[in-house]
This record gives sequence, structure tokens and C-alpha cells, in this order.
Amino acid sequence: MSEPVIAQKSPLPVDVDEGKKYFWCACGESKKQPFCDGSHSGTGFTPMVYEATESKRVFFCGCKRSKKSPLCDGSHNSL
Repeated sequence: MSEPVIAQKSPLPVDVDEGKKYFWCACGESKKQPFCDGSHSGTGFTPMVYEATESKRVFFCGCKRSKKSPLCDGSHNSL
């Protein structure tokens, strides 16, 4: 499997709602970053489910290189 496309070199802040599921784009091709729009079809990538345990602002990974995907771990700083 190839590397995912770098959607952007910074995290994407999102206010999430407790109990709601979010489908994070793992391929980097989605036009609705950080969320999946089905663009991964045929790429070998699949979206990652994130379920919010509380309502708060989280920072989804935009570079697709985080070791804590789907959330940002600062990996974009070394790109």
C-alpha cells in the first residue's frame, strides 16, 4: 500500500458531539477533510471511525502521518 496523500500540513480542529461517530479520511483524497467522502475507493485505504466520548474540540490529523490517528500527534512538524 502506498502512502496517503498529505491533505494539509496542519491539524483540522473540529467540535465533536458526545456519542457521535465520525469517519476520518485515511487516504487524504477526500474533498471534505478531515472526513471521508468515499474518495478512497480503489486505493486500499479505508476511513477510520472516531467516536466522541465527550463534546469538545479535537484536532484531527491533516497530514495522514500521525501515530495517534485519527487525531494529530504533531507529525506534520517534521514534513
